[in-house]
Amino acid sequence: MNDLYRDIKAVLTEGGIIEGEAKAIALMLMEKVCGITTTEVLMNHPRGETYRTELLAMSQRIAQGEPVQYVLGEADFCGMSMKVQPGVLIPRKETEELVAWVVEEGRGKKEALHVLDIGTGSGCIAVTLAKTLEGAEVEAWDVSDVALQTAKENAERNSVTVETKKVDVLMDNRLRTTDYGVFDVIVSNPPYICEEEKSEMERNVLEHEPSLALFVPDNDPLLFYRRIGELGLSILRGEGLLFFEINRRFGKEVVKMLQDMGYQDVELRQDQFGNDRMVKAIKPQ
Repeated sequence: MNDLYRDIKAVLTEGGIIEGEAKAIALMLMEKVCGITTTEVLMNHPRGETYRTELLAMSQRIAQGEPVQYVLGEADFCGMSMKVQPGVLIPRKETEELVAWVVEEGRGKKEALHVLDIGTGSGCIAVTLAKTLEGAEVEAWDVSDVALQTAKENAERNSVTVETKKVDVLMDNRLRTTDYGVFDVIVSNPPYICEEEKSEMERNVLEHEPSLALFVPDNDPLLFYRRIGELGLSILRGEGLLFFEINRRFGKEVVKMLQDMGYQDVELRQDQFGNDRMVKAIKPQ
């Protein structure tokens, strides 16, 4: 078995992946595909040899720059397994921190919450909130059919109910009314990377993850925050909560924009890396 482990690492390192990361990926592949632990790998468990061809092919894809999560078809998020595929954004650790903040605030409410996740992607936020906030009714919007189907599958995978709807918040004029209901919480991790930031990004993200979920025009970086903030004034209840994951470059600008809209107690939080990453605001009564 150690020979297979060695061979997987060799494929990865030959593709330019550093030794430590190659070890971690090799062990992850063996665990996910073969169902064997690190200890079993080191004890030469024979089960992996059955999957040798598949594992080496997967390793080659990763070595060529394809994200590990797309190769495996899944990603871990808040202790749950989420299906991911090309066309949906791979969940990030920073988004787990956003979800933790929503849960922290939501658990303090006496009544079951009506929650809306805008730009749901894989559904990781919506599914986690449906799993964690007892009695919550969770709705998820996206403009992408692939994203909506993935979100549905992730709700089923994790045994929760999430209502999905195809909605384009930038184009659908009906969103100016309460046609879609009234919510206690709106949370969104919208596209927020400026086109000019592409040169700073890793190749595997640029070449494989969906541009639709990543980028906003350089001349309007607050595009989605502004639109969703306006929407919240229509479909949030009085004292309803609005949460954003944000581009670290524009924390103060998002805070000021929401304050100018009339939102109260606007709060900016940093992520575990010390970057401005999350905003909470309260709709006035």
